[in-house]
Amino acid sequence: MAHEALDPAFRDLIDEHAPVRQIGQGFTFTEGPIWHPVDHYLLFSDMPADVRRRWDRSGVREVMRPSNKGNGMTYDADLNLLVCEHATSCVARFRTDGRREVLASHFEGRELNSPNDICVKSDGSIWFTDPWYGRMPVYGVERPRQLGFQGVYRLPPGHRPGDEPELVVDRFLFSMPNGLCFSPDERLLYVNDTEQALIRVFEVDGRRLKSGRVFASGIRDSLKPGVPDGMKCDAAGNVWVTAPGGLWVYAPDGRLIGKVAIPELAANLHWGGKDWRTLFVCASTSLYAIDVKIGPRSEPFMRARPRAGAGRESGGERAAGGGLRLDPARCALIIQDMQNDVVMEGGAFADSGAPAHCREQNAIANAARLAERCRALGIPVIHVHFLVHPGAPGMTLNAPLFEGVVDSNALVRGTWGAEPVAGLEPRPGDHVVEKMRMSAWEGTSLETILKAEGRDILIETGAWTNMSIEHTARTGADKGYVMVIPEDACATMNADWHRASIDYALQNVALVTTTDEVLAALS
Repeated sequence: MAHEALDPAFRDLIDEHAPVRQIGQGFTFTEGPIWHPVDHYLLFSDMPADVRRRWDRSGVREVMRPSNKGNGMTYDADLNLLVCEHATSCVARFRTDGRREVLASHFEGRELNSPNDICVKSDGSIWFTDPWYGRMPVYGVERPRQLGFQGVYRLPPGHRPGDEPELVVDRFLFSMPNGLCFSPDERLLYVNDTEQALIRVFEVDGRRLKSGRVFASGIRDSLKPGVPDGMKCDAAGNVWVTAPGGLWVYAPDGRLIGKVAIPELAANLHWGGKDWRTLFVCASTSLYAIDVKIGPRSEPFMRARPRAGAGRESGGERAAGGGLRLDPARCALIIQDMQNDVVMEGGAFADSGAPAHCREQNAIANAARLAERCRALGIPVIHVHFLVHPGAPGMTLNAPLFEGVVDSNALVRGTWGAEPVAGLEPRPGDHVVEKMRMSAWEGTSLETILKAEGRDILIETGAWTNMSIEHTARTGADKGYVMVIPEDACATMNADWHRASIDYALQNVALVTTTDEVLAALS
């Protein structure tokens, strides 16, 4: 079955003749595929049969019956399973120890219709759609509706189970809101409408959506079955949505660039596999898999995690509930290049966009939280500063980065630009390492300090993610250190460069995590 390239860019995403493999069959109506990033299996829903199933290399087996006619599923950053349940009209969370919690079930005192699809933003907020399919026969439990509209909702970070969700769109904008997904930089949220056969896109402004517009319309074909239902965004910002004949793929500018042919009516999709290059498609009575050339937009649950039981060699382990554990006696905290010229307005490199991205990441505050905790535990805090004398004597100008330091008269010892940013000044007992290269190892006293302190797990924070942070992590891994990167305590010139480094290079040399998880791991 050949796929259809409507634009040459489509061939960069998938081979036109990539086979569509049927890896499971005999179901009623499949939905909600989600890949477990540690144990490498796929969960999916069979709503009419009221079953949740699992696929792995051993085949397909049931994992829950009844399942409250679950539909869309995803994981949060702690690998708790989030499920949209049709039969209960709620969003439920299944913790790693098996406990079930109802996160949201009512709005303005009335039952939700039937939460349908769900995604998680990197700040921990949970977003979901609420059409009324789950109150229809077969796909749910037939019963009257209590709300007079179909909305899109948000559960904020720190949401308490049972609290009402926040409605984020005009309540009468959508007829049947269904699939939803964020762009790679999370500045955009896409939401499709099955009944209107279109996709809308919104700018994400904190907890609000604004500037909504139609991104794609006319997603219908009188000769082929299929409607806008499940939807996902890839790493390059292309939008993949179920549609007549299979999946339709839209470029970030809204152009339809290709169609993926699926033998049955497709309902939802998700990436998986060890390299995130297998596209799983739930389609009516079957589960399909297709090899593709591009991975998904990075979601919080996808970040690399060591397997539970990892010992001295890996430098950390997961507790039974899935949390990371770090031995404080082996750790050191690195705060790198957090200097005024690098990340502050008015600094020599302010025009690069670095100050704005640093604010977006809340990197200064997150690094400060880590430093405070480390000092309390007796963990060494090491500040790495890029410093030159006026004119930068002794620094080779063999790369644009180093030329930029000289041209911008940046990071000159004794100037405001070379000083550490407010809130991250060295405290008594901290170490300060000076350098004139990207890596914190090159020509410095860093390793001497680490050996004297007996530390081999390095928690690395600072700027810039795709330069100093990445270079230091690569060399540290080569030297045998365990590198831990709390990505929200790092920043660079923009979100795209940050995500490219975090999602690809750093995944192979470090444990990529978050500030909150490191703080919890040091408890």
